[in-house]
Amino acid sequence: MISKAKFEIKDRDAAGRICRFTTKHGTITTPTLLPVINPNKILITPKEMKKLFGTEMVITNAYIISKDPFLREKALEKGVHKVIDFNGPIMTDSGTFQSYMYGDINIDPLQIVRFQAEIKSDVGTILDVFGTPEQSKKEAKKTVEETIKRAKQSMEIKKEENDMLLACTVQGSIYPDLRKKCAEELTRIKADFYPIGGIVPLLEKQRYTDVIRCIISSKKGLDPSKPVHLFGAGHPLIFPIAVALGCDFFDSSAYAKYANDRRMIFPWGTEKIDELNELPCCCPICTKTTATELKKMEKNEMTLLIAKHNLYISFSEIKKIRKSIAEGSLWELVERRASTNPYLLEALKELRKKGNKEWLEQYEPISKNKALFYTGTHTIHRPIIYRCHKRILQNYRPLPSTITIVFPEGKKPYSKYYMKEIRKISKKNRYINIIIKSHLGPVPIELDEMYPFAQSVFPERVDEETKRETKKMFLEYTKNKKILLWRGNETLHEINTYLPPKKEENIDMDLRRVSAVADIQFGKNASQALLRGKIKIVKSKKTGKIRNIYVDERHVLSMRASDGLFTLKRHGAYLLHNFFRYPRLRVVIKEEAASFVEEGKNVFARFVVECDPELRPFDECLIVDENDKLLGAGRTLLNRDEMLSFNYGIAVKTREPIIQP
Repeated sequence: MISKAKFEIKDRDAAGRICRFTTKHGTITTPTLLPVINPNKILITPKEMKKLFGTEMVITNAYIISKDPFLREKALEKGVHKVIDFNGPIMTDSGTFQSYMYGDINIDPLQIVRFQAEIKSDVGTILDVFGTPEQSKKEAKKTVEETIKRAKQSMEIKKEENDMLLACTVQGSIYPDLRKKCAEELTRIKADFYPIGGIVPLLEKQRYTDVIRCIISSKKGLDPSKPVHLFGAGHPLIFPIAVALGCDFFDSSAYAKYANDRRMIFPWGTEKIDELNELPCCCPICTKTTATELKKMEKNEMTLLIAKHNLYISFSEIKKIRKSIAEGSLWELVERRASTNPYLLEALKELRKKGNKEWLEQYEPISKNKALFYTGTHTIHRPIIYRCHKRILQNYRPLPSTITIVFPEGKKPYSKYYMKEIRKISKKNRYINIIIKSHLGPVPIELDEMYPFAQSVFPERVDEETKRETKKMFLEYTKNKKILLWRGNETLHEINTYLPPKKEENIDMDLRRVSAVADIQFGKNASQALLRGKIKIVKSKKTGKIRNIYVDERHVLSMRASDGLFTLKRHGAYLLHNFFRYPRLRVVIKEEAASFVEEGKNVFARFVVECDPELRPFDECLIVDENDKLLGAGRTLLNRDEMLSFNYGIAVKTREPIIQP
C-alpha cells in the first residue's frame, strides 16, 4: 500500500515554514507540538488535548507498549490508535531515549521498527544510537555509523510495510561535520521524516549555541522537502529559534514532568509554584485558579491543572510563531524571546557566522508583509540585511561621478525628507551620487523606497554593535570613493571645489530610481535590457509614487506600493530572457507542464527540473521549458533546493503567460 503522506509549504519566513503534513489519519499544520502520551499513565487523554488545545498529532512510545503484555496484545490486535484512544495521526518512538537514560535495554533495532508498523503507527522511528555531548569525535562517529546502518536496514522493513512513514534520526553529538554527514546519508536513503536527536542533554544544560549548531548542520544535509522534528525540545523558549532554522515538529513530555515537579512553563522559562504569589498568566487554568489555591490542592489535582497550563502555554507559543511567519516577523519574535534568557541571547551570535548567514539567506523571502522592527544587537545581522548589502555591492551602478554625498539618517522616505537639499546639489552638478548613512547600512537615494529600507522601524539611537556593523558596511561601500558628509552650504562649496557647475542635461530621477531597483532586484545591468526605447513612467495620482513603466508603449514593469519592488510584466520578461544567459532568473519545467503555464496555471514543484540558484522565495522569475522557450513570468514560492526536492505544492505562481512577439 502506498503511503498517503504529503508535505507542502503554505507560507514562510526566515528558514521557518507553515506546512501541511497529510497522513492516512489526517492533516496537520506545522510547526506544531506533539504531546508525549505515556501509555501506562495517561495524565490528559489525547481526546481532551484535541478539545482543549487543538492537538492534531501526538507521540507515544512503542517500546513501552511492546514491553507491557496487555498493551502489546491490544496494540497488535486493534492498533496504537485504540490503545491511547486517538483518531488523529500518531508518531511512535522506538526506545532510543530509554536506552540513553537507563543503559542497554533488551530491544532489537529491526524488531521495534516492524512492531511499529504492525500496530499501525503513522510515523515510526528507527532505534538510533543516542550521541551524547561528552563523546569524543571518534566515539560520535561510531554512533553515526551505527545509526546510518540501522536506518538503511529499517528502510527495507518500511518497504515491506509501506503504509507507515519512517523517521530516521540525525545523530552526531556536538560535531557539525558529523551531523551534516549523517543527515546527507539519511537523505540518500529517502526517509520520510527527520528527527534531530541527542539534544536533550544540551537543552538541560542550556547549551543553546550547541543546539543551534546541531540544527543548522543537520538542516544543511537534509532533504528540504521532508519534515524535521527536534526531538526532546518541549519547552516553548526554544520553539521560535528552532522554527526560524527550519524545524517543523516538537514533542513535549515536559508538560507532565514539570507539573509533577510543581513547575509551571512560561515563554521565558519555568517557575516553581511554591515561589509564586500570583500566576502571571491568563490561560483558562490561571484565570480560574489562584497560586494559593493551587498550592493547597491534592497532588494529583494540582499536577493535572499545572500540566494543562503547561500545554496551554506551549500551544499558545506555537500559534504566535505561525502568526509571525504569516506576517513576516519571525526574527522579531526570535530576538525578543532570546532576550529573556542570557544563554539563548548569546547563542544567537552563532547566526552571525558567514556560512550560517549565507545558508539562512537562501531561505529568506525577498520582502515581507510587515516592516522590519529593530529589537537590539542581533537585528543588524539578519539575513535580509546581509542580502541587501551584498546586492548593492554587486549590482548597484552609481552615476559617473568622483563624488558621493553622504546624508545622515532622516525620516522616510529619505528622498522626500531631503528633497530641498537634493535640489540644491542638483543645481551644482547633477552627476553626484547621494547615499544615506542609515541604521541598515548605506542606502543609495534611488533605493530609499525599496524593502526593507523604507519599511523598517529603528530608534534614533541604536546599540554600539549596530553602529559598528553599519560603519563596516559603509566603509566597504565607500572604498575608493571620494565622499563628502552633508554639512549644508559648506558641502555645496566643496562640490564646486571638486566639480565646477555644469550645464548638463537633467537626470531623470524617476528613471534613475527605476534603473537602480531593477539592477538590485533582477541582476547587474538588468536595467539596460528593460529600459531601451521610449520610456513612459506612470505615477499614482494619489501618492505621486511610481506605479507602471512602459517601453515603446509596452508594459514592462509595475512597482509595488508595499515593498518598492517590481512585478515583472510580459514584455519585461521577454526582454530579460533575451538579455540574461541561461539559467539566470529561470525556473525550468518539464515539457509536459508547459501547456499549463501557457494557460496561466501555476508551476508545481514536481515539474521543475532546474532553477537559477540565485532566486529566492518571492523573487520574480522567468518560466521556461527545457529548450529555454519562455512560457511565463512568475513569482517563486520556493528556492532552488526546495523546488528540486518537493513533490507537492506550488513552486512558482504564474503571473501571466508570455505571448511570443
